[in-house]
Amino acid sequence: MNGSLLNAMTIDVEDYYHVTAFSQCIDRCEWDSYTPRVADNTLRLLDLLDQNEVSATFFVLGWVAERNPELVREIVQRGHELACHGYSHELIYKQTAGEFREDLHRAKSLLEDMAGAAVHGYRAPSYSITARSLWALDILIEEGFEYDSSIFPVHHDTYGIPDAKRFPHVIERRCGTILEFPPTTFRLSLPGKCLHVPISGGGYLRLFPLQLIRKALRHVNGKEGQPVSVYVHPWEIDPEQPRVKGAPAKSRFRHYVNLDTTESKVCRLLSEFRFARMCDVLAAMDAN
Repeated sequence: MNGSLLNAMTIDVEDYYHVTAFSQCIDRCEWDSYTPRVADNTLRLLDLLDQNEVSATFFVLGWVAERNPELVREIVQRGHELACHGYSHELIYKQTAGEFREDLHRAKSLLEDMAGAAVHGYRAPSYSITARSLWALDILIEEGFEYDSSIFPVHHDTYGIPDAKRFPHVIERRCGTILEFPPTTFRLSLPGKCLHVPISGGGYLRLFPLQLIRKALRHVNGKEGQPVSVYVHPWEIDPEQPRVKGAPAKSRFRHYVNLDTTESKVCRLLSEFRFARMCDVLAAMDAN
């Protein structure tokens, strides 16, 4: 197993028809007409974590929690951290501050009632805290969240703040402070510029070869002395999921590329790196 640094393993609990990539062809009011697969796929991930004796952080969508309270309780009973992924999977920068607060409050209340414990962590749908929605951090602080994991320090067409800090840090806002734990990137130096290459989850985890991902994560742990944050969605270990009709080619590529490789890659990473809940990684950093 690589090094002694604790890294964060995180799961964004949503179903294949919730994703932003398909929002143009699946209306939110149609979600209940789709056959859900999120519970079974999340249980498979829970078993995978048990087999590797790893605890993780589950950012659960409120809409999913409302329909699967037993799944929420199973996550907690197996010793994992329950965190919030909002209620309706709406991009934050498409909401008003009032709409975001209502969505956030609804999801947090649902999760806390089911778990019987406070929820401290938040991750935005599709990492949609960007330069134009930083106001969301103020609302997170006011609603009692201690940390966020929504600011992706990359260039992307729907998310990202390219010059944001790459590692866990404190963000000061007008109403207080909040810890930020960004998804992990690899800093690639090119003539005249540096790029932050996303390597630790989602489509990037599926697209890049495992050898490259392992090398990048080892570099972050070993050379930069920082923990990594890996993320995966339950639908990413489900290559048999129904195909969404009418989706644009770019969306189909982003969603379906290498679905059959996710589970084996996650297994290898779980066996080769030290992982824990995001709250434990942040606590370990604070202690040091």
